[in-house]
Amino acid sequence: MQTSSAIEHSFQPLPTNWIGREELRGKGQFWTPDWLAKIMAAWVTEKQPATLFDPAVGPGTFFSAARAAGYTGHFDGFELHEAVFADGEKLGLTRNDFNRIHIADFLSSRFTRTFPAIISNPPYIRHHRLDEKRKSELKTIAERVLGFALDGRVGLHVYFLLKSLEHLSPAGRLAFVLPADVCEGISSRALWNRLCERYRLEAILTFDECAAPFPKVDTNAMVFFMSHSAPCRHLKWLRVKERDVESVLHSLLDAKNGQDAGKAVDCQERELPEALDTGLSRPPRPVASRGIPLSHFARIVRGIATGANEFFFFTREQVKTLGLSPRFFIRAIGRTRDCRGDVLRPSALDQLDLAGRPTWLLNLDNTPKEQLPASLRSHLESGEQQQFHRRSLIQSRRPWYKMEQRTPPPILFAYLGRRDCRFILNEAGVVPLTGFLCIYPWDTNREAVRRLWRALNHPDTQQNLAFAGKSYGGGAVKVEPRQMDTLEIPEPVLREVGLKSPEVATELVLLDRAAGEKSSGKSTLKKRPSG
Repeated sequence: MQTSSAIEHSFQPLPTNWIGREELRGKGQFWTPDWLAKIMAAWVTEKQPATLFDPAVGPGTFFSAARAAGYTGHFDGFELHEAVFADGEKLGLTRNDFNRIHIADFLSSRFTRTFPAIISNPPYIRHHRLDEKRKSELKTIAERVLGFALDGRVGLHVYFLLKSLEHLSPAGRLAFVLPADVCEGISSRALWNRLCERYRLEAILTFDECAAPFPKVDTNAMVFFMSHSAPCRHLKWLRVKERDVESVLHSLLDAKNGQDAGKAVDCQERELPEALDTGLSRPPRPVASRGIPLSHFARIVRGIATGANEFFFFTREQVKTLGLSPRFFIRAIGRTRDCRGDVLRPSALDQLDLAGRPTWLLNLDNTPKEQLPASLRSHLESGEQQQFHRRSLIQSRRPWYKMEQRTPPPILFAYLGRRDCRFILNEAGVVPLTGFLCIYPWDTNREAVRRLWRALNHPDTQQNLAFAGKSYGGGAVKVEPRQMDTLEIPEPVLREVGLKSPEVATELVLLDRAAGEKSSGKSTLKKRPSG
């Protein structure tokens, strides 16, 4: 997503080096492709509003698209950098088209006007790039619009949406590009439940990978079409499979709900409560996918966060060169690329050693540094000289070099990736770093562990990952530990592999279902069986 909208992808070659990409992430500037801008502009200006407002104008991509759709009204908006207006000439815009644009920060502005049409692809800037002063300012926006604050991990783009809705006139229309994680994060359900109580969610565009608006950006984009009208129990949910402007517009503007437009787009009518419960970024969930949550079979914990892999995570050659004793280490795996299959065997560690990959994790306890061997003391002192002990995560430890502890988990899960084999049987007995989640089955019997592993790797269970985690560009899915708790193993899969949940878990399933019937299918399960 973006900041100021955009010209065409041809005007924005993505940097191939890390510094260039970091600069791009800091600005949140990823330009809107022309074909998508035309769809959004045609919908929001269908009724020829007097003014079209963009809170992050950039070179005027949306304004140009609106003119191409036959819009003849005025433009208004905000932009931080007036120099970008010069690029608007390449889009057929004139200086007069930018006369009403405020050169200022939209989120900090205090103007009170409302507009009949709002369109934007706001800056995609994640929370860790915002300082505390900015976050405090954003908190007041959420409290004003929603009546409550959002989780501190919400990105800047969400606040652009909230403040834009404040400036949407009654019966006005809004079209916004946002990442899918706004529907999949911690605050997502509360956010969209409240917005859909106050505004009408008319339609949503999602995209197949081959039609992704930002194919080289690791973000899964969506477009939200909303109006300042009475909420409705139905919405159009479109899956764009080809970049066909006419077909998508036909589905948005003309087609009856549920009617598709051939091969280019699938258009479904969805019940709003169902869509909110499933997640607006996700397709309707098949009844057959329902099952028993993984939390009834296992405990899930993130992998070890060292705070400085380059200091604590060694290759075998580094251990030997520094003269360190292997007794101070535990075998570990750091990257999913180091585990290619769905079983990690001891022989794989030997191959990684030969390839020069780190597999030796410094595993110190709280033993005073003075009591450690000279070679190890020397390594720790070099770390202090490099200020490793002052890093935020590391300095919270006592002593700073004490490592987090994990029992080698029987099953590993690739935390973020596009691979098919996500659940890995840990026959090598390694501990994972944060590239993985640790899965500790309640039933530790070897055969029970293997049955759970087979159930998790079943295609029907793998498909349910989309309903538990966050989706990213290129088909990647990220699943946090508490999200993994909710991953459902379909009951036919459980029968196929011969897996039964522990008795206490079975009781909780029945209680959960009973509670769900009383709350429109929303889970109220609060606890898991103890080990």
